Amino acid sequence: MNIIEIIPRENYVLYIKAENGKEGLFDVKPYLESEAFAPLKNRAEFERIYNGTYFIEWSCGADLSADTIEAKWETVSMINV
Repeated sequence: MNIIEIIPRENYVLYIKAENGKEGLFDVKPYLESEAFAPLKNRAEFERIYNGTYFIEWSCGADLSADTIEAKWETVSMINV
């Protein structure tokens, strides 16, 4: 999966759109207790996200692969976004 768009949403959720047109919501909350993701509890840090196409990364060094995202996201239609 190639990621073409990421939008941080409320409650530590990311809206993600893939190159193939699929869209989904990915909940980052389950990761926030790990050391690498703990800085993302700060909303400003959570919103500083980099799209690496095959992964997403934050300035604190936390990252998620596109495969992880695709395996655990909740797909949505544009109407629900």
